[in-house]
Amino acid sequence: MRTQVGIVGAGPAGLTLGRLLENAGIESVIIEARSREYCEARIRAGVLEQGTVDLLRDAGVGARMDREGLVHRGIELQFDGERHRIPLSDLTAGRTIVIYGQTEVVKDLIAARLESGLQLQFEAEAVSLHDLETDRPRIRFAHEAREQELVCDVIAGCDGFHGVCRRSIPTGILREFSREYPYGWLGILADVRPSVEELVYAHHERGFGLLSLRSPTRSRYYLQCAPDEDLDAWPDDRIWDELRQRTAVDGWTLQEGPILEKGITGMRSYVCEPMRHGRLFLAGDAAHIVPPTGAKGLNLAVHDVRVLAEALIRFRPDEDETLLDAYSAECLRRVWRCEHFSWWMTTMLHRPPEADPFALRLQSSQLRYAVTSEAQARALAENYVGLETV
Repeated sequence: MRTQVGIVGAGPAGLTLGRLLENAGIESVIIEARSREYCEARIRAGVLEQGTVDLLRDAGVGARMDREGLVHRGIELQFDGERHRIPLSDLTAGRTIVIYGQTEVVKDLIAARLESGLQLQFEAEAVSLHDLETDRPRIRFAHEAREQELVCDVIAGCDGFHGVCRRSIPTGILREFSREYPYGWLGILADVRPSVEELVYAHHERGFGLLSLRSPTRSRYYLQCAPDEDLDAWPDDRIWDELRQRTAVDGWTLQEGPILEKGITGMRSYVCEPMRHGRLFLAGDAAHIVPPTGAKGLNLAVHDVRVLAEALIRFRPDEDETLLDAYSAECLRRVWRCEHFSWWMTTMLHRPPEADPFALRLQSSQLRYAVTSEAQARALAENYVGLETV
């Protein structure tokens, strides 16, 4: 097979890139190791920045998001038993966030691509990349018991942290930066009407808690736990008890209901530089990971592929590669800004595993400053809704 852009990975990065290229009249093929059912069932992020929302609308895949997504104009920080609202829209000239699950974004993008009749091959096996330093890189894979080869002008590596694309770059090319955090998140999806109208980030002596939502009838909640915690040690009753304690304030009640899903996720920060090798361009989790506290993972992936799509639209082999040459540096500016914001939110809100009184006092000071200083609140708001420029 022959195409202009070979895209490895049918997550938000790969599917969004495919859509942007389709709208620009550029040919692409998307291959994905997992099944369609798996891709459409993965529970991931649910906070969309203003820029992500605008891009999905402009790409023609935002209709269901506009019908079902929940527009939020603020978030709340809770500490010392009190909640303090950060008015995001008031501090950012009207910009908002939209609560709409990554799962739903993926469903919308898959449906749009299939409706267009464009190639999207699920359950591709034994994927390998070749000739990345030439002008005809190749992707080899097996699909439906047939060995196949896809010859491309460019390959977009959108296959996540554990994918083959980043690992296909020769040793010594990449610089890698990482940090492991000593805590994880126990996340649940509950079939109960949300108890809050906006997200609540709670700092508590028992550990961090987050009250979020997925729809008017379903709630998404998180608890700080050890990254290697045994999920069996968290029966439903214990989860609800911890949520009640960590998020309690006077005059408010946490509504409980059946827990539909639960899981534990470790937290890390990771960046590789550069995000390009030859004709391979990394995007999304293939190039960087952020802890989820800042709600940046999906939004960073979408920003990467927006930059990459603009570069590919201008790309003329052996003529104009200016934007492709600038791709990595432009993306990394935003990546490191989001890494810092996510690290800051994470270290401010999570209780250290060993209760260090000095660290706890610093956390209290940071939280108090965030809700009493307009300048600090504005900085938090600007980063949360997504900086327009970095």
